[in-house]
Amino acid sequence: MLKKFRDQAIWKKFYQQRFYQMMVIPGVLFMILFNYIPMYGIIIAFKDFSVFDGIFGSPWVGFQYFQEFLTDDVFWMVMRNTLVISFFKLLFGFPGAIILAVMIHEIVNVRLKKLVQTISYLPHFLSWVILGGMFISWLSDVGLVNNILSSMGMIDKPIRFLTDPNKYWAIAVISDIWKEIGWNTILYIAALTGINPALYEAARMDGATKFQQIIKITIPSIRHIIALTLVLSVGGLLGSNLDQTLVLQNPVNYQTSEVLNSYVFKMGIQQGDFSYATAVGLLVSVVSLILVVGSHTITKRISDQSVF
Repeated sequence: MLKKFRDQAIWKKFYQQRFYQMMVIPGVLFMILFNYIPMYGIIIAFKDFSVFDGIFGSPWVGFQYFQEFLTDDVFWMVMRNTLVISFFKLLFGFPGAIILAVMIHEIVNVRLKKLVQTISYLPHFLSWVILGGMFISWLSDVGLVNNILSSMGMIDKPIRFLTDPNKYWAIAVISDIWKEIGWNTILYIAALTGINPALYEAARMDGATKFQQIIKITIPSIRHIIALTLVLSVGGLLGSNLDQTLVLQNPVNYQTSEVLNSYVFKMGIQQGDFSYATAVGLLVSVVSLILVVGSHTITKRISDQSVF
């Protein structure tokens, strides 16, 4: 009886929100058409796929391509590059976005606050094709950076940024953080605006400094958003930026710039080895799922914040 009443209450609430639910339909259809229906193509990873035989006509090979990738020397190279680049992006970019959001939130002048927000958001809307050209120009032997360092007497000869494999990781991390840090503050700033001003007034009356207010009030008030973004960020550790890699990569820095996404792209699109590329992509997806679940479990136990 209770279950029947609950079901009726759910449908009644759904009917009351029917116009809002109708707005969700295009997004649901998009997800079904472009995310769920194509999932049947995953079986390519377990077949020796041929364009002429089709997905169902190609012979089964089991875990052959998974074994080939895991035993290939390139596995350790792309895994190392992917984890190192993604780890440092998370290490510096994740807290950097929180710090920037708090700094923007503390700006009293409304016009100045909007100006800072706009400037920090702008790089996100530029494609890596544009930004890649800018960085290649700035970091070339006769580029802006070398000219500035040379005019200041800090170097005697140009630094080869993009042709030195040892410098690629730093360039990839710094450029990605610069591009996305402003955009990543949106959720934090939205959460910060919901904090009750009375909490700050009470803290000031008790003699709390601005830093103490941030530590005791601001950060704890947005901990649920921090937990959410942390879980999603950890889940994307194996998903290094493909566009950035393709733009900044060259034959000289290949050993430190090749990541999983670029490797899958080259094997699947450029070399036409669809089964192998699908196997690698599926393996990455499975590991990413494990990372999401694991990071959520740890975050929930430490901070008592649940995402799902």
